Amino acid sequence: SGNYYNQGEIRKKELEQSCCVLGIPASDVTVIDHRDLPDDPAVEWDTQLLATLVLKHIEAKNINLVVTFDARGVSGHANHISLYTAVRYNVQLLWVPPRAGCRVLVLESVNLCRKYISFLDVLISCLLPRDALFILTEEETEQAKRAMRCHRSQLLWFRQLYLLLSRYLVVNSLRLL
Repeated sequence: SGNYYNQGEIRKKELEQSCCVLGIPASDVTVIDHRDLPDDPAVEWDTQLLATLVLKHIEAKNINLVVTFDARGVSGHANHISLYTAVRYNVQLLWVPPRAGCRVLVLESVNLCRKYISFLDVLISCLLPRDALFILTEEETEQAKRAMRCHRSQLLWFRQLYLLLSRYLVVNSLRLL
């Protein structure tokens, strides 16, 4: 629930507001609040537990595409890395995609310089190998920023910098898992 600073209820509401900005109905938002999966940037989550929860969600919602973090978690956040590990675990056991008819794309982590050169990274990203490349329009970038601003409890100074300069609000390169 995002309860690292005891703001789980606030962050749940912010997530729903953010999803609304993106056109995702609240009925399609699932928050998993599990005592063994604490929101903590230093805690690695149990792979099998998380893999089971992710697979149940994929099957229950008949999901055909999962987009997740890569092994570096984009920001090095242990919870993000754990999610990648759990999804990879499901793929390695052949639960996803054959069992659920689902494809998995992994968001590429980039170095700090590339992370904060905004639209200039489009040129670099176009030249490098990847399975999918998403380049947002100006309108889509503004929509993504509005969605990020819904997470008021998390908008610390470095996330304000992220809103201004992050390439992830303009371009995202992904690879199939």
